[in-house]
Amino acid sequence: MLIALTALMVVGILWAREKGRDEVCTEVTVEIANDDSTHFVTPIGVIEELERKHIVVKGKPVWQINVEDIEKQLSESQYIEDVECMFENGGRLKIKVSQIVPVMRVFDGDQSYYVNKDGKRMTAVSTFHADVPIVEGHFTPSYSPLRLLPMIKHVEQDSALKALVTMYYMRDSNNIFIVPSIHGHVVNMGNCDGYEGKFKKLQLFYNKVMPVKGWMHYDTISVKWDHQVVATKRDKTVEVEQEYDPEEDEQADNIQTMQVGDNSRAPVNKMVKESKGSGEQPKSADKGKETNKSSTSGTEKPPEKKKEESKNNSGDKKQPKK
Repeated sequence: MLIALTALMVVGILWAREKGRDEVCTEVTVEIANDDSTHFVTPIGVIEELERKHIVVKGKPVWQINVEDIEKQLSESQYIEDVECMFENGGRLKIKVSQIVPVMRVFDGDQSYYVNKDGKRMTAVSTFHADVPIVEGHFTPSYSPLRLLPMIKHVEQDSALKALVTMYYMRDSNNIFIVPSIHGHVVNMGNCDGYEGKFKKLQLFYNKVMPVKGWMHYDTISVKWDHQVVATKRDKTVEVEQEYDPEEDEQADNIQTMQVGDNSRAPVNKMVKESKGSGEQPKSADKGKETNKSSTSGTEKPPEKKKEESKNNSGDKKQPKK
């Protein structure tokens, strides 16, 4: 009986193989696995993609159709994430397609594209829009947008952070900024490492400092360094010290006008004018007043007035020389 069953199985396999060689593909059906929210991949679009790649399956013998090649060709489309092909009864070829699921939208100069969890890119078109985080910056093969994906996932899973962050901006690999929904400042996260602790520092800064300083006091808050938060003031005007201009400086007194009285060490200002043809000191004009013993100061009269005073006061005593 065992020999008979083995022989029957071999005959059945050979018969099925021969029948399969004679079977032709009668129909091609396409199923979109994830068409619940996005509809940029359609069954008609998949059939048209096969035609563009010159892949003919309908009416062709099944044994001549390479399903692995069909999966590879369709996977090259930027809109398709995964493809699976199989033959059903009656020679029907079923193609199961998963359209790409964007996790972020990248703006790189004048280019804009979506990125899925595997880093596959899809050019953004006006007919399709996905509500995903926005990232701005220039990425290279050595530094892909997927570097930001762990931090983006952390933000998307936290309702408070998701409401706070509106977009991401990458200036370079060590200066990644987030633009919060709070108007007036940006946050420098540094690199993508340790983002959980950085968000905790930011939350503490919001709770302790911002209510005191005001939400418009700083334009940049940096949490990139360990154990500290560095904030930059919005008003960066600095009072400039005026340069010294000798022409605008106050003129010093003439040294010849600075004299010391006979009985005092204190300096007094005195206008000195030399008398014509004599080396004597000028006499005081106020003869009726007593001279202060500690210090005396006066102004010499012009020569004309001195002559008149001498005539009028010819009978008075001469003042002692100073």
